[in-house]
Amino acid sequence: MTAPSIRQPVRILGIDPGLRRTGWGVIEADGNRLVFVACGSVEPPHGLPLSSRLLAIHEGLASVLSDYKPVEAAVEQTFVNKDGVATLKLGQARGVAMLAPAMFGISVSEYAPNQVKKTVVGAGHADKNQIAVMLKILLPRAEPPSADAADALAIAITHAHHRQSVALRLKVMGI
Repeated sequence: MTAPSIRQPVRILGIDPGLRRTGWGVIEADGNRLVFVACGSVEPPHGLPLSSRLLAIHEGLASVLSDYKPVEAAVEQTFVNKDGVATLKLGQARGVAMLAPAMFGISVSEYAPNQVKKTVVGAGHADKNQIAVMLKILLPRAEPPSADAADALAIAITHAHHRQSVALRLKVMGI
């Protein structure tokens, strides 16, 4: 899993993991220029057992990976809330979200929610409306169908802005 040269256009998949809806967004980064490619969400049918929902998420992301052929991926880190069971279940969805690109030989970077907000909006505690406004500015052609798809695009943008430091870190580690 090696990253392509920083100076070439690169297709990036951002993933916002969730059990009910996993958002995904694909952008292309060419230096500082960002181009919207596609976005959407994987939504397993309600009432499925956990294992079936995880399988549906994997199959949906595998389809996105096959269709759009990104070369790098980024996933939002899980924040721990008061409900430990919900956090563990979200962690399982996040694991699937990291596994799918890895199975395609794609490196996966992780970003904290506050880092995503700070990168896209300029404030680590921005709300969903502020993210939506900045997405319209940064990716004018993007019209995310859900907040999860918008968040996934924000994660992809974050990776586009931080990928040079991620690539340098991997090089130093010999990966």
